[in-house]
Amino acid sequence: MGEFEDIIKDIVENDTVQSMKGYRQHCNVSCFEHSYNVARVCYRVAKRFGLDYVSVTRAGMLHDLFLYDWHAPKGERKGFHAFTHAKCACRNATRLFNLTKKEQDMIEKHMWPVTIIPPKSIEGFLLTFVDKYCAIMESIDSFKKRKKKISKKQQKII
Repeated sequence: MGEFEDIIKDIVENDTVQSMKGYRQHCNVSCFEHSYNVARVCYRVAKRFGLDYVSVTRAGMLHDLFLYDWHAPKGERKGFHAFTHAKCACRNATRLFNLTKKEQDMIEKHMWPVTIIPPKSIEGFLLTFVDKYCAIMESIDSFKKRKKKISKKQQKII
């Protein structure tokens, strides 16, 4: 096991975090997979630039721990997902793990500029930008797979 896996070991082994696999995030990517992708990219970038890679990696793995299907009608959930899920994720994460104030700030503000108040740390900005980057890449990948699947079906028809 490498350093990246060691940093998030306690997180990924948690049953509640594992339940994120049951929630779809972007296209066909689960919340767990998306968070893992974000954590991995944050780790690599932060390590490369001498930043607090441990905190940003842990926050990356927990930034979307909101535990509901945001694609479904609201039901009991209040507010628009983009504006509310970061605080929900932070509440859930702090109930399960001993997070630093810095990690909490990164999770709560990862939707900046939607959250209006920016993160307090450079690692918080890194998490914000990596989250958007991963969301875009996951969506592009899903669209490419869908296009390829449609193309194969069309070839069978011909």
